[in-house]
Amino acid sequence: MKILVINCGSSSLKYQLFDMENESVSAKGLVDRIGIDGSNLTHRKTGAEPLTVTTPIKDHKVAMQLVLEALLDKDHGVLKSLEEISAAGHRIVSGGDYFKEAVLVNDEVMEALRKCIPLAPLHNPGHIMGIEAIQHALPKLPNVVVFDTAFHQTMPDYAYMYGLPYEFYETHRVRRYGAHGTSHNFVALRAAEILGKPLSELKMITCHLGNGSSISAVKNGKCIDTSMGLTPLAGVLMGTRTGDMDPACVPFVQNITKYSADEMNNFMNKKSGLLGISGVSSDLRDVEQAAAKGNERAQLAINMLEYGIRKYIGAYTAAMEGLDVIVFTAGIGENSAETREGVCKHLEFMGVKIDSAKNKIRGKEAIVSTDDSKVKVLVVPTNEELMIARETKRVAF
Repeated sequence: MKILVINCGSSSLKYQLFDMENESVSAKGLVDRIGIDGSNLTHRKTGAEPLTVTTPIKDHKVAMQLVLEALLDKDHGVLKSLEEISAAGHRIVSGGDYFKEAVLVNDEVMEALRKCIPLAPLHNPGHIMGIEAIQHALPKLPNVVVFDTAFHQTMPDYAYMYGLPYEFYETHRVRRYGAHGTSHNFVALRAAEILGKPLSELKMITCHLGNGSSISAVKNGKCIDTSMGLTPLAGVLMGTRTGDMDPACVPFVQNITKYSADEMNNFMNKKSGLLGISGVSSDLRDVEQAAAKGNERAQLAINMLEYGIRKYIGAYTAAMEGLDVIVFTAGIGENSAETREGVCKHLEFMGVKIDSAKNKIRGKEAIVSTDDSKVKVLVVPTNEELMIARETKRVAF
């Protein structure tokens, strides 16, 4: 069984083709700058040199056709016929509270996805275009949508509700939805496997730390709280996003800058965070280098990030009435030993002991806590695409 996993943005299309017999990746690639000058396809058959095609790509339908042609290419392809593809799985950033799990695409599902566009205006339109593109190319192929928000649908109402008048929830569905749920789900399952314990018996905090970051409390296999909110702006300090702050900062800054609502939203999402505090970069690696050279604002940004993560770990430990496991994943979580140690070294009072020698790793699975640590600390590289492929197989067959 072969499953094509698709992750579309407004001007991009990422894909991976999985052989589900052994869950291996046969090929993967990226179509970039769709509808923009300089558009191209980069395709790589596993174990082979990449294929690069530079050509005008006016829309996602053209992009999808290029992908399918690459998969069939006599030198770089991995398929003899498109009929070998059993199903397509699509990443969807927000399903609102319409969807509690992955579902097979039909007309009603597509209509609900369009209703969710205001909750993820930068992402959901591209996802919808990706579904429509493969439906156009392969009209009989089953399509499954897998939601970043679905894993968080187990939160109790007192965790996802905001203190706004209730009619804003009833009428406009204003509530906490979270993000990165596919990643949180994958690493929670994998961490339990590594530890040889049932996920249903663990109290776990999963830290997805990258340019966008979110932290989730996973109690007995169910998410009970998560740091991102109605949108991915809430939570800890991120690459260019503010994270949590007093809501009154918004009108206060608008009165100073005279920003419109859209300009203010852009300011908080794209010009703040590590970039805004450090003045150096949105990339933590650059910020760490600047801090090592004595840049005080860069060090402040690092301190704010680590402090924010610790606060969420403390809060979620209280919410779960205990803690067994902390998991670090995504770009920063998997690769920054400094961030992991900076977070954990202040949590010894909770029974967290990190082993500095074990912690000196990048991008691979490991238990990095000491043998006598009451709380296990793990690094688990995320694999959202594999999780989407698994969910697609489960739903479609």
